[in-house]
Amino acid sequence: MTVPEQRAATAWALDSPGAEGIRSLELRWILPGQLPDATASWFDRFPAVVESRLDVYLPPLGGLSVKVRGGGPFEVKVYRGSPGILDVPGRAHGRMEYWQKWSFPFDPPAQHGDEPEGWNKVHKTRRVSRFSLSGESSRTVSPGRSEEPGCAVELTKVRVGGEDWWTLGFEATGPAETLRPELEAAAALVFAQTPPAGLKFGIDDCRSYAEWLRQRPGADAAHW
Repeated sequence: MTVPEQRAATAWALDSPGAEGIRSLELRWILPGQLPDATASWFDRFPAVVESRLDVYLPPLGGLSVKVRGGGPFEVKVYRGSPGILDVPGRAHGRMEYWQKWSFPFDPPAQHGDEPEGWNKVHKTRRVSRFSLSGESSRTVSPGRSEEPGCAVELTKVRVGGEDWWTLGFEATGPAETLRPELEAAAALVFAQTPPAGLKFGIDDCRSYAEWLRQRPGADAAHW
């Protein structure tokens, strides 16, 4: 897929009549190294679905994130601002972000050889739980997106460029007025139990995948 084709696909997704996409409120911490066993055990108290996949990201550009998700759909995400900071004293402190996403079928370049220069392969093993204010308790979520308001929480092992990372992420979806309450309620449940000794989720480790790929050591600084 050439650069003009990439831009054309993005324009189609953003400008098509009625293509409102999916709005979300997200929060993510990304930390270096292998996922600690104690952290995995801390998260295991919730029912979850586990999946492994390869996401391939285009070079990040400002508030735009573009990827091929797990060898399937082509996804475009646009940053829509922040409602502020989530603060769980002594346990978690991070910036919440509004995003809007469009997804459509795509024949990934991996099926025809190597990815074009600048694409970032990100291997993920995700453990995903879902929380809902309406259910007042956690419930298992499939790897796909639920149509009901709620917040998916994922603990993910990440490998990129031969390096190990891991991430704890929150993604609330549903009507706009439910996004922040859903995310804050899920965070209250997750952080009700103190994280393993010495582990704090701080603002310096809080970022989207797009921002992380742009800023991590050794990242390709090239832009479109």
